[in-house]
Amino acid sequence: MTTSYTYRQHLYSLIMAGGGGTRLWPLSNENNPKQFLKLFGGKTLIEITAYRLNSFLPWERIYVSTATSAYAEKIRQLLPSIPQENMIIEPVRRDSGPAHGLGALYIFKKDKNAVIINAASDHLVNPEKNYEKTMYVASNVAFNTKALVAVGIKPLYPHTGMGHLKIGKKLGFVEGRVIYQREKHVEKPPLALAKKYTASGKYYWNANHYVWRADSFLESLKENAPDIYNCLMRISDAIGTDYEDKVLAEEFPKMPKISVDYAVSEKEKNFLMLVADYNWTDVGNWNEVWQELPKDEFGNVVLGKLASDAEFINIDTSDTLVYRNGKTIAVLGVDNIVIVDTKNALLVCSRSKAQNVKQVVEILKEKKRDDLL
Repeated sequence: MTTSYTYRQHLYSLIMAGGGGTRLWPLSNENNPKQFLKLFGGKTLIEITAYRLNSFLPWERIYVSTATSAYAEKIRQLLPSIPQENMIIEPVRRDSGPAHGLGALYIFKKDKNAVIINAASDHLVNPEKNYEKTMYVASNVAFNTKALVAVGIKPLYPHTGMGHLKIGKKLGFVEGRVIYQREKHVEKPPLALAKKYTASGKYYWNANHYVWRADSFLESLKENAPDIYNCLMRISDAIGTDYEDKVLAEEFPKMPKISVDYAVSEKEKNFLMLVADYNWTDVGNWNEVWQELPKDEFGNVVLGKLASDAEFINIDTSDTLVYRNGKTIAVLGVDNIVIVDTKNALLVCSRSKAQNVKQVVEILKEKKRDDLL
């Protein structure tokens, strides 16, 4: 596979930062979603993401898509080096399909040959140097072939919440990395299929580490999601005019609420893929937070604020995550649990059940407890 290095002159990134974030409830909520939590090294997840990208991209080529003016203001405070015009504020939430489309449209307006590294604002990867090299290769391929590119993560276990990429035939090498045809994308398969996929060795998790040319993605929307594309074209005509905000506010809500995986990835045939040589987590629950952080001699992770007269008292407890909110917390003989104490709510759960915190959130929604969401 022959490629050129011209792509580096047209390389951009789009950080997706519009999620309301409830999977780390009660610390994460609508007003302070996951991407704004300082759980790792004193930096928020969105800062970690942006600085990872800035290690090989200038700030002026990093864009952020978010869902509210309040989120945008927080992002400006955290990341003042990103130009204000690179902040894309969606009028309403319409999931990742329309959000990716709007981001691609604005970047395409700046550079007709742009290739975009799409990055979630709340993921961790390591080693970051491997991520950088993989993104370069994926960008090279996307720029020169005009195919959409996905990076597959080797599955650790059968996962019903992940999209699955079926690896196809080997097409060649780019910068020393093997490029494959992506044969199929199956979004969130049922458990029986997920087990089959994992056992086969032919399926990889989709971490939404998509890379594509802006024009190629817009063409894919035209073919696979015309209801999104048509709205985007009406917005495109208004960009740079006095009525841009008005048209955006009118057209964006007309788009369907659909993920990019359902809108494009499952339908599009012109997809290539690489296999990641880095570790990845979307920090999807408190157990994953525990797994990613340094632990004491008993396997415990202790986070949060500790008032001068408060203590953490551990008696015969191991492999536990504790988030404090300024009061004394004592744990006695309760292994493998999560304790998250906040001003308005307290969560106690088994680490193995941490992914089910969303059930608590659903109950609170039914009870209309917006004060806790």
